[in-house]
Amino acid sequence: METNWFVLVALMLVAYVVLDGFDLGVGVISPLVARTSEERQLVLRSIGPVWDGNEVWLLAAGGALFFAFPLLYASSFSGFYLPLMMVLWLLMLRGVGIELRSHVDNALWQSFCDFVFTLSSLLLTIFLGAAIGNVIRGVPLNKDGYFFEALWTNFRVGPSPGILDWYTVLTGVLAMITLTVHGANYLAMKTEGDVQLRARRLTQKGSWALSLMTVLSLLATLYIRPQVMDNFKLRAWGWIIPLLVVVTLISMFYFRAKGNDRAVFLSSTGYIVAMLGGAAFAMYPYLLPASTDPAYSLTIFNAKTGDYSMRVGLVWWLVGITLAIGYFVFLYRFFRGKVSLEDKEGY
Repeated sequence: METNWFVLVALMLVAYVVLDGFDLGVGVISPLVARTSEERQLVLRSIGPVWDGNEVWLLAAGGALFFAFPLLYASSFSGFYLPLMMVLWLLMLRGVGIELRSHVDNALWQSFCDFVFTLSSLLLTIFLGAAIGNVIRGVPLNKDGYFFEALWTNFRVGPSPGILDWYTVLTGVLAMITLTVHGANYLAMKTEGDVQLRARRLTQKGSWALSLMTVLSLLATLYIRPQVMDNFKLRAWGWIIPLLVVVTLISMFYFRAKGNDRAVFLSSTGYIVAMLGGAAFAMYPYLLPASTDPAYSLTIFNAKTGDYSMRVGLVWWLVGITLAIGYFVFLYRFFRGKVSLEDKEGY
């Protein structure tokens, strides 16, 4: 059951990054693709009906984590207290920037909301990437399963690192570029005219940066944590995952050259799924490695709740996830197609 819940939590986190990821990416590139107030309004309309619903997957993943692996939840929320509060504030500020922009018909107010939307989106992409970097690198867990990390120390990887060091900054930049490209692909698919053309140009340039950062992050990960290769050595079928990463990167270039915006967006979706799936595959059965003593690491075995609770929880999870998937299918089918300023409803 612990393996099942490991996979389920990983799937919900992947769903969050894929869905809320293009929202964040749209926020990052908004000043680059939207030159006028009307174009900025169009950019917001492209995500208007779905952005807050996409965040449900983050809440669902956090709830499942609390239920299935309570020790990991307690350890992470105590050790990462400061960055988690920063992420919480950034999530709220992003909502403020989106929801309150149209409440006051004033150019200065709208510019301020656009700035808040962009800055919070940019910082969230970096923080989410840095969080993944911390999990892969390891944290200074003690024998009781708890730890404390300063926001930064000397920016070096070691037994007592900070939340930000050269490796987690690298993963943060990779996440920022990934979600920026993902958002540009989404915007190219949902808009027309000048905004679409600018988004397409961004994806062309961003895909090269994404390819370079993918290689650099892989080399850096092998350098600081060579154990990530263990599962690939034990289970040969796992090599399908890095192959998918390469295929999705190539397909982004191919379909962009063909002008197929939907296929390019699906390619960046596949890239995110493959990258996060590869990270989960490489980490299993570790949930949070210890940078101090490997014996202190949290795994799916020493951090799990009771077997009976996991079995009962799985039943309720299936009911809840069925309702959630049904809602999202309806929402995205209703919102399919291009957006325009002629729509009477929207931001």
